[in-house]
Amino acid sequence: MRRRRCLQALMAAGVTGLNGCAAPHGSALARARVLVVGGGYAGATAAKYLRLLSDQAVDVTLVEPNPHLVSCPVSNLVIGGLRTLDDITLSYERLSSRHGVRRVQDRVVAIDPQRRTATLAGGERLGYDRLVLAPGVNFLWDRIEGLKAAHDEGRVLHAWKAGPETLALARQIEAMPDGGTCVIAIPEAPYRCPPGPYERACLIAARLRRTHPRAKVLVLDANPDITSKAALFRQAWKDLHPGMIEYRPQHRVTGVDVRTMTLRFEVQEDLRADVINLLPDMRAGDLAVHAGLATANGRWCPVDFRDFRSVHAPGLHVLGDALQIAPGMPKSGHMANAQAKVAAAAIVAELLDLEADARPMLNNVCYSLVDTDQAIHVASVHAWQPEQRSFVPVPGAGGLSAQRSSLEARHAEAWARNIWADMLG
Repeated sequence: MRRRRCLQALMAAGVTGLNGCAAPHGSALARARVLVVGGGYAGATAAKYLRLLSDQAVDVTLVEPNPHLVSCPVSNLVIGGLRTLDDITLSYERLSSRHGVRRVQDRVVAIDPQRRTATLAGGERLGYDRLVLAPGVNFLWDRIEGLKAAHDEGRVLHAWKAGPETLALARQIEAMPDGGTCVIAIPEAPYRCPPGPYERACLIAARLRRTHPRAKVLVLDANPDITSKAALFRQAWKDLHPGMIEYRPQHRVTGVDVRTMTLRFEVQEDLRADVINLLPDMRAGDLAVHAGLATANGRWCPVDFRDFRSVHAPGLHVLGDALQIAPGMPKSGHMANAQAKVAAAAIVAELLDLEADARPMLNNVCYSLVDTDQAIHVASVHAWQPEQRSFVPVPGAGGLSAQRSSLEARHAEAWARNIWADMLG
């Protein structure tokens, strides 16, 4: 009873640890092996909190091919010339030195849920008792004719996975002629980070105002309207970037001619641009697809939202952008971080043969810079509803900025520092 009360109290207090509730020697928890695949916002958080909540008893291995985490949130500031790539490159070191997470720099190429094993690209096979899969997103290249070749040539970039491509897009914008056009093409929702493309338009425009004052940013959206913070973005474009940002809804790209830098559309006439930043349609990462987990619309992974357990495989939890989302649940870094804490608490409770939190909650906040020193935000709270077997937004919780402000820009910077520390510190 003491252990049950301790676990429930800590979960209610914000999922901070199991100090004073250490697993007895030889318990199922002390012998348990949890394998976390993917070191992004969801995977890194899950690895840390599995160790914290078990008072370091559970054995956690994190498999991630990259030596560092390059944050997708905040990467638009690199494109806008406000941050460097080093500013958003984060170390995994404290996950190991402070929390005892075993890190393996490799790629998982196959999983066997029945045998509970994962095979690495290097040939090693890892066993597990629970698997946390945070595979992120990948792209449906073949939906746009010519896109894959244009991307492989480095001519048409998405920069939707932060890293070298972020810098490459920034260089393309810097090199475009004054009076030229930069196109941002947005896929139909759902996609990773709903407000991200509109923030990117703002920061590119802010950069061009300083260096290419006659240039234009053309936002071509496959959706019927701006998918997040619509009124706030429109007001920012009108007030801060007049004549530079043009928004066109219901423009779905069907083809790219890299020789002429021309886009083709379902309905509209072809359009030429100097820089094309094209976001392809997205789906769950390759590992989830190859394992047969991404069965929702052939793109996303359905889960039991109570603990994010896959509906297709025993002992396997899926987190982050790869999910078939619940109503009102964004594909965001903050949401991935929140999901990971709920899943970690549920896994530790199950290993101890305890009841998981009966009413877990998630929260989300997303800041968007609309200029070099002003930002806006959207926030939401999501509560577990047993009747619906899903998380639903809490009425009256969260909301939007009343207006853009420099104070919100400072809050955005603090948000990044704090969530990075929560994931990795």
